[in-house]
Formats: sequence, C-alpha cells, structure tokens
Amino acid sequence: MSQLNDHPMSSTVHTLPGRTRSRLGQNISGGAVRVVLLTCAMISILTTLFIVIVLATEAIAFFTIETVKVGDFLLGGQWSPLLGSEKHFGIWPLISGTLLVAAVAALVALPAGTVTALYLSEYAPQRMRNILKPILEVLAGIPTVVYGFLALMILTPSLRWIYEGIDFYNALSAGIAVGIMIIPIVTSISEDAMRAVPRSLREAGYALGGTKFDVSVKVVIPAALSGIVAAFLLAVARAVGETMIVALAAGSLPVNITKDGLGAAVDPTSQVQTMTGYIVQIFLGDAEAGGVEYQSSYAVAAVLFILTLGLTWTGAMIARRFREVYE
Repeated sequence: MSQLNDHPMSSTVHTLPGRTRSRLGQNISGGAVRVVLLTCAMISILTTLFIVIVLATEAIAFFTIETVKVGDFLLGGQWSPLLGSEKHFGIWPLISGTLLVAAVAALVALPAGTVTALYLSEYAPQRMRNILKPILEVLAGIPTVVYGFLALMILTPSLRWIYEGIDFYNALSAGIAVGIMIIPIVTSISEDAMRAVPRSLREAGYALGGTKFDVSVKVVIPAALSGIVAAFLLAVARAVGETMIVALAAGSLPVNITKDGLGAAVDPTSQVQTMTGYIVQIFLGDAEAGGVEYQSSYAVAAVLFILTLGLTWTGAMIARRFREVYE
C-alpha cells in the first residue's frame, strides 16, 4: 500500500479536484467581472441616451409653449426672457458670452499648459517632476466655486486697480479663473503625448546638431501635435461647460447684440451672461416651473450639449486623423 501511495499517479489524482475547483472559481470571477464591466458600460450609454431624450423633449416643448420660432431662437441677437418685459429669445448673446469667457480661458491655459507640459516632459528632473505633478493634481481637484470666489475677490479688484473701466462683474476675470482651472487638463494630456514620442526621434535630432530646445520645439511638439490639439479642444470644451465660476464672476446681464452691436459682445471688460449662467439663474427659482422661461433653459442646455459634443468629437477626430504611429 505504501508503494501505491508513493506512486506519482496518486498525487496527480488527488490534485485534479483542486485544480478543477480553481479553474471553476476563475471562470466564475471572470464572468462576474465581465458582467460588472458590461453593466457599467450600459449605465453610461443609457445615461447619455436619457440626457439626449430629456433635452430634446423639453426643447421641443419650449417651441410649442409660445410662438417661439426656431430661426429667431438660433439667429436672434437679443435675449430678454424675464417676467414682466417683452420677451426675446435670441440665443446669440448667451453663446457670445460663453465663447468670450472660453476664449479668455484658452489664452491663459493653452500657452501656460503647453509650456508646463514641455518642461515636465523634456527639462524637469525626476525630483522636480515628483513635486510639480501633485501640485497640478491638487489644482485640478479644487472646487470650481473656489475659483469663482478667487475671480470675484482677488482677480476683479486687481484688474479694476489696473484699469478702472472694468465692470465689477466681467468676462475677463471669469475667463482668467476658468483658464487657471483648465491648466491641469492641458498639461496632463499634452505631457502624456510628449512623453509618448520615441527616444529615437530625440536622439536623431541631437545627432543632427540640434540643441535641447531645438529638439523639443521642432521634433517633440510636432510629433505629439495630435495629442496636444486634442488636449486643447478638451480643455476648451470644459471651459464652455463651466458653471459656478461664470455664475459668480461673469454676471447675469446678456449683451444685446441687436442694439449694441458685435463690439459689445467681444468686450471682456463688461458684464456678460453665459449659457450655464442662465441655466443657474432659472433654476434658482426665478421662473415658474413649466413656463416659457423655465422651458427655455432646456433649449439653451440642448445648444450647450451640442456645442460641447462637437468640440469633443472634433478633438477625437483630430487625434485619430493625425496620430503618429512609431515602431
């Protein structure tokens, strides 16, 4: 009997049930993970679908409550839906205010974020990178309402000290605050794109006699251009959709383009109202639920959704079209 137990086949026979149970457990855990991942993906898809359905339904209801024409809404230059006044629903004052704040934010964030990304990728030693990266992550984690108070209590008084003609609520300070907020987005994505450039391209640039600056500007940036442009568009889309900063610092007075002209629409020193700022104003209780003012917020939200979706889709297409693939 001892010889039978010492035979190699006996150990194989005894371990087979354990291996079977182990494989069965792996199959069950793998199936559970697939179910969880599929559920998360379906939740994301259904959430987006429900958002589109709600916005489309309520926006259509806005055009059926009163005689608001789609053409007047999309092409009109005066926005005054307040109670007790003659109502005008031309959305371009809100779009111009939104784009003005986003443009100021882009002028602040895109150069600063790109230069920071280039420094982290090409110049910064590992110790400095370990210090700066957490600082950028903290900057990205600050609540947007804090940036709003930064614009209201620090940036605006500083700008008014430099130039007294700036309104207390203005697009310039709001845009600067939004630009500071989106710097981490530009920096993080751009740095990832730059660090993905192969070392061989850099060495080839050095072999041709280029300095570190030459290689960084003429080799690394062009090779990572698709990722950098995608970072730009993603950051601008984030700036377009920002709410709390513009609600606190930009004001709530839309520019009357029909009366004041395009010059007033591009003046960053004056008060403006953005699409997100108007939505906040409506849902603070200033308008009756179900009224034309209330429903107009859904039409504005639908335009904002299309605008940000277009920017995000454009960024994805550019990244896919001009992506550099290296062996």
